Amino acid sequence: MNRGCPDFRATSRLTRRSLLTAGAAGFAGLNLPTLLRAADGKGRARAKHVIFLHQFGGPSHIDTFDMKPDAPEGIRGEFKPIQSHQPGLIVSEHLPRFSKVIGKFAQVRSVHHSMKNHNSATYYSLTGHAPPLDDIRLRDTQELYPSYGSVVARFRPSEDPALPSHVAYPHILRDGSVTPGQTASFLGKAFDPFFVGRDPSKPDFRLPELSLPAETPLERLDDRRGLLRMVDEQSELGASGIARGIDAFYDRALAMLASPRVKAAFDLSREPESLRDAYGRTAYGQSCLLARRLVEAGVRFVTVYYAETIGQGDFGGWDTHGENFQKLRDRLLPSTDRTVPTFIEDLASRGLLDETLIVWMGEFGRSPKVTNTSQFGPNGRDHWPKCYTVLMAGGGITPGAIHGASDRIGAYPSADPVTPDDIAATMFWALGIDPATEVMDTLGRPLPIASGRPLTGLFS
Repeated sequence: MNRGCPDFRATSRLTRRSLLTAGAAGFAGLNLPTLLRAADGKGRARAKHVIFLHQFGGPSHIDTFDMKPDAPEGIRGEFKPIQSHQPGLIVSEHLPRFSKVIGKFAQVRSVHHSMKNHNSATYYSLTGHAPPLDDIRLRDTQELYPSYGSVVARFRPSEDPALPSHVAYPHILRDGSVTPGQTASFLGKAFDPFFVGRDPSKPDFRLPELSLPAETPLERLDDRRGLLRMVDEQSELGASGIARGIDAFYDRALAMLASPRVKAAFDLSREPESLRDAYGRTAYGQSCLLARRLVEAGVRFVTVYYAETIGQGDFGGWDTHGENFQKLRDRLLPSTDRTVPTFIEDLASRGLLDETLIVWMGEFGRSPKVTNTSQFGPNGRDHWPKCYTVLMAGGGITPGAIHGASDRIGAYPSADPVTPDDIAATMFWALGIDPATEVMDTLGRPLPIASGRPLTGLFS
């Protein structure tokens, strides 16, 4: 199902009033009718936080969680299934640790859409709204919808005004051009993610934008103009956009700069070395550990990008047109199998899993048929948006639930089809935000934050 994007003809520039507290910045630009509409959109929350693990490139559903061992050889592939700890549920032989925690997840096995290009499909997976066209050249504009986390920042900001509501890292996704759907778009810069463009696995990982010069006098913190100059002087902040959107709300910037709680949340050196090793000393491993620390501190929505690129060659994401099995076996599945089970167990041991919804998904799956004609090499699987799997855990999800089904070769949904619109509605609903809640463009046209229906049957 291809739900088109509304035709925005004006860029929304939210009016910013003079704010005295950082907490008020969360409502910058909302007029009275919109505030009332936001209030009307509140419902009972199943989850307090969402951690969105985006798998750029498109993981093969057939070689991971929706295996087809009885399919013909050219479809079932090289991998053997193994029994998981949930009776009757199989996973790939290259996910042995995942097999022990897969019972904590719900699986949606019938997700589908029609976007075949990475930028258009990824935009759909990051916003829950289909783009106006399926084109690799799709570029970010303020006519396109905002990211999930930006919507949440507007309607469910973090309770602590010193904390950012939406944090995203450690990559900016791009396939040629920067992939749209990573910012607040027409909602305005006040709702952009607090973006961290550094690798958390590096020994020198730190946030220069959270460090005040030692010689800064305390009275300068009360000078908004002085604050702006000081923020601009921070190394890399203005030059490379390490924290995009800070200049849109100085009060929030001041609160973050002065908050020991924020600094502590980003300080991975406080974690035991053994736990950091268990997550894996990779960008993805340490990013997931950082996500746990951020929701523990109170951040509402965290987006972790698996990779910056789709993954052609021996690095990056899940785009396995050639050597699908070698890339999965040697790099992608071992990384996933080490990090995600540790992440789930760590959240559970701290009592955070019940209140945190985890969503693991890419922009599409991979083709049932193994191809040997690709320019990228033999034994590959091509883009396949017509059916793929999304995993969810925590936040009230019924462990082990399975929604929908694919057909005998994993090509098309055979029961209960789902679109990314429904995944978006499910996340908002879990946070207590009515998916039908509307935002307004500058012409006063009401736009629903999600066009799909929440998968309420997945929740206890």
